[in-house]
Amino acid sequence: MSPRLSLADLAPEAYKSFVAVEGFLARSGVPHSTIELLKLRVSQINGCAFCVDMHSRDLRKNGESDERLWSAAVWREAACYTPAERAAFALAEEATRLADRVAVPDEVWQEAAEHYDDEQLATLVVAIAMINAWNRLAVTTRQVPAGA
Repeated sequence: MSPRLSLADLAPEAYKSFVAVEGFLARSGVPHSTIELLKLRVSQINGCAFCVDMHSRDLRKNGESDERLWSAAVWREAACYTPAERAAFALAEEATRLADRVAVPDEVWQEAAEHYDDEQLATLVVAIAMINAWNRLAVTTRQVPAGA
């Protein structure tokens, strides 16, 4: 299966804007590994093989253990994540599965707020929104994972 089209080529202004937001995330005060783990988990939820492959590879290249990569889908049962990472995973899952609920529950937000300040929370919200958008773009245009 090949990609349907290239958004970078056909919608370059929009694509560059997405990449600019990624630059903001990379410079933020939230640990890079946390943002990348969120991207992996959200991509798993959304069934985006391209993004699961890419973020797994990026995390591995940056020294993440196999255990933490393989356990992202079952993070609640895995002992390899910090309380802050767990709070970020919970926030990401709730914000990604909006069709299942009316809003992100207050207790999930409060848990995240115990580990992240307002600026970091804003960054997490942007990161979650961006990976959801990237997933939809990649799935719709049938982007092919590097390992395929």
